[in-house]
Amino acid sequence: MKVLYLVSAYARDPADVITPWMVETIRRLRPLGVEVEVLAPAYRGLHTQTVDGVRVHRFRYAPRPWETLTHDQTAPDRIRERPVFMGLVPGYVASGSLAAARLARSGEFSVVHAFWPLPHGVIGLAAKRASGVPLVSTFFGVELTWMEKELPFLAPVLRRIVRGSDAVTAISTYTAERLRRQVPGADPAIIPFGATVEPLAELPAPRTDPGAPFELLFVGRLVERKGVHLLLDALASLPPARRVVLRVVGDGPERARLQEQAERLGLGARVVFHGFVTQDELKARIAACDAFVLPAVVDAKGDTEGLGVVLLEAMGYGKPTIASAAGGIVDIVRDGRNGFLVPPGDAPALAAAIGRMMDDPAAARQMGVHGRDDVRAGFSWDVIVGRLAEVYARVRKR
Repeated sequence: MKVLYLVSAYARDPADVITPWMVETIRRLRPLGVEVEVLAPAYRGLHTQTVDGVRVHRFRYAPRPWETLTHDQTAPDRIRERPVFMGLVPGYVASGSLAAARLARSGEFSVVHAFWPLPHGVIGLAAKRASGVPLVSTFFGVELTWMEKELPFLAPVLRRIVRGSDAVTAISTYTAERLRRQVPGADPAIIPFGATVEPLAELPAPRTDPGAPFELLFVGRLVERKGVHLLLDALASLPPARRVVLRVVGDGPERARLQEQAERLGLGARVVFHGFVTQDELKARIAACDAFVLPAVVDAKGDTEGLGVVLLEAMGYGKPTIASAAGGIVDIVRDGRNGFLVPPGDAPALAAAIGRMMDDPAAARQMGVHGRDDVRAGFSWDVIVGRLAEVYARVRKR
């Protein structure tokens, strides 16, 4: 079976770190007899190419210098920063629709799968109309927030996409509920995306140095909805006798402000900003930490974590987690079993959870064991690609 993926961005070369979970999904589907080709927008004139064995069809939608609506950042963020980019959207949808219809009519594909159905569901419907090939649409959540907050007039388009799809999936119960709220009667299957760091067969031995500080790790893009500003406030509220260090891995538009906040709070050596790191260094950081923390919030745009895949990576390494009960995080973190959940935006509760984990290392280690077991049971790649393959087989048969 061959499936055509409709996406907003895909790796431009083997070293490109964009959407690693999708690259891994495609790789994992091959042994199940599912071959995937990708249709993605061009980037500064980039043409159709093969990246690590995956055929990536590129559609042109603007003069070369302007083809930056995607890849460097999400299209909604690009448009918010520079509203002039909204003028590229009609050409993007029209060109993508023509390319998808042409590929679908070739007879090579059994299924078309649209990710981020606003706007790719429109492109997917064009492919379906042109060829009769069944359409699967996958929602993440951020596109629903964008439509609800800024583009409510697109509600009929959203309903048409959902009702015109042969199957609909969502990455979390949070995203599924939001979709049902906007499209009554929608019945999405919950299929998360997986971690790019493999769970360990053997968990790291607990650290035995009694003088070492308790090490917290955050990994992610430094944007408001990740809640790192609250984590810094929580850290500053812990008494000096609490020997703890926070390592922040990742970069983003909030980094300078967060570093200024850490300096203003007098956190000093308690916080280390590492920026982007290699995959090997990321694995080493996860293996070395005592707990992983994701204090997500609902940001000013109404966005929050659709799933929280970095939690899966940490839990695969047997690390206990501390996270906000926000968005799709509640599908992953089970309070008291594999970590602690705290109310979003509550820095004192976050500080208290850190203290509780520091005070009971045996319980924290048991949470880590439970976390690895939970990832294997509900979020392993075998589970994820198995569910996807079942959806493809079902819509193809139908």
